[in-house]
Amino acid sequence: YAPWCPACRQIELIWESFAKESERLDITVGKVDITQEPGLSGRFFVTTLPTIYHANDGVFRRYRGSRTLEDLQGYVLERKWQAVEPVAGWKSPSSIMMHGMAGLFYLSGWIRQIHTYLTDTLGINVWISYAIFMLATLLIGLFLGL
Repeated sequence: YAPWCPACRQIELIWESFAKESERLDITVGKVDITQEPGLSGRFFVTTLPTIYHANDGVFRRYRGSRTLEDLQGYVLERKWQAVEPVAGWKSPSSIMMHGMAGLFYLSGWIRQIHTYLTDTLGINVWISYAIFMLATLLIGLFLGL
């Protein structure tokens, strides 16, 4: 979820109620703020918010059902998750490819922080910051090419 997301705010009370029922359902319910954990959003390839995953014994399934408390509970109690196709092995959050994707998300956040530092803190013009990143990209490419 993200704190700025209207759909996430809409489901928040339902999700908290679902979490309160977690002990009775014999499950663990979690919530991750992707603004604080960009690597996880890359690792799980989150493209829409909120995104719900069911994990059992290292197998991940994306929940695409209704977002009502009853349907969330039924998904677990009635074991409806067994009928859902698991996330493909190469897209599994534990795969090497998704580790790389998480790294790219961290890198993009780091680049954004540098850009913000250059423009807001140092007062450098935005276009000069872009030129610095363009030059750095070219130099890194030339260095790797050698």
